[in-house]
Amino acid sequence: MDATMMNMSLVVFGILFATLAWGVWVGFSLIIVGFVGMVFFSALPAGNNIASSIWATVEKWEYVALPLFILMGEILYRSGISEKLFNALVPWLHRLPGGLLLMNILSCTLFAAVSGSSAATTATVGRITLAELDRLGYDKRLAMGSLAGAGTLGFLIPPSLVMIVYAILAEVSIGKMFMAGILPGLLLSGIYCFYIIYRGIRNPEIAPKTDKSYTWKDRAAAMKDLAPTAALILMVLGSIYGGVATPTEAAALGVFGAFLFALINRRMNTRILMDCLVNAVKTNAMIMLIVVGASFLSRVMGFLGIPAAITKSITQMDLSPYTLMILLGVVYVILGCLLDGFSMVVMTLPIALPMVTAAGFDPIWFGIYLVLMVELAQITPPVGFNLFVIQGLTREPIMKIAYYSLPFFFLMLLATAILTVFPEIALFLPNMMTVK
Repeated sequence: MDATMMNMSLVVFGILFATLAWGVWVGFSLIIVGFVGMVFFSALPAGNNIASSIWATVEKWEYVALPLFILMGEILYRSGISEKLFNALVPWLHRLPGGLLLMNILSCTLFAAVSGSSAATTATVGRITLAELDRLGYDKRLAMGSLAGAGTLGFLIPPSLVMIVYAILAEVSIGKMFMAGILPGLLLSGIYCFYIIYRGIRNPEIAPKTDKSYTWKDRAAAMKDLAPTAALILMVLGSIYGGVATPTEAAALGVFGAFLFALINRRMNTRILMDCLVNAVKTNAMIMLIVVGASFLSRVMGFLGIPAAITKSITQMDLSPYTLMILLGVVYVILGCLLDGFSMVVMTLPIALPMVTAAGFDPIWFGIYLVLMVELAQITPPVGFNLFVIQGLTREPIMKIAYYSLPFFFLMLLATAILTVFPEIALFLPNMMTVK
């Protein structure tokens, strides 16, 4: 990279981090930096490019799936689905090593398959499990840590809001991205479960003994409480994988199913519906502001040649593919301490994706790798959203919750390493089936 390009890059990224440190909203920071870069380093009209970039971003039909999945999550958050999951799983888990601590993992795994959001998964499951585990005398550190880690599955197990944004920006199939997340999500969930069981075997005191017993008839009867979750999974993901609906159409089906479940469960009225709609609009507006800001900044950096120059410089270093992914992982862990997941994806994709594909990695696989990096960001202070959600539920200090979550941070790194060495875990299902 020559001196002029280096100075230009330093100015652009310097202004970006200065505005973020100043407390400017991420979306506005991206637009400001793009505007400054275009005015001072390009002869192109900044105003026209802002307008055309925003329009080119928001007019994409695929983004309609985003507010629909957000609305589905909002409805499910208030629908009582977490109580159903708890009642269904208790008879199956109470005698295992670690006991009901496994509830956090399995409940988050199931709810993630109908949610799309990490924070929503953490909040919905945590509202029931944390209070109940505390009442029963379970180790609160492991209860909070496992919830923080398992809550991140909301971004990895489809449908996923981050996957939708990545797929649109990377120009890959949303349906294939969803399929690519299934096996890695189950892998990470399984690693968490094995860890809880291992801790339960090593230290049985983390799970208090209980004299309560359940018959196989009780277990079978409890499975009826999984029916709403199973029906929603079939409605949303089944319609996509079966080729019946696009992801956007499946999202609309999911909203209908969630609304119907809330009505049946007597958790829906006009006030609740308005709360769901307002919160869905706020969340979608926040995400889309980041997306349009990042799209404009990406266009500006493309005009200035910054991504190409950075990619060329790193390529000339002749790094091995695995070394490249380790370096990217370090960068993403650092960024995860400063930015939310959506900002990480849209800000870094124009630079990272060309490097990764040039190293021989599949863009679908890289999407799953990037989602895992976003998951790490969810439990790293000071910006980890899952930590704030759990703080709101428990009133514990953020740094304590982050410390309790540390084992699950390393387990996520382990899952990322496994996925990097064996990319077929993510690519097997997308390569086997054809989806829209």
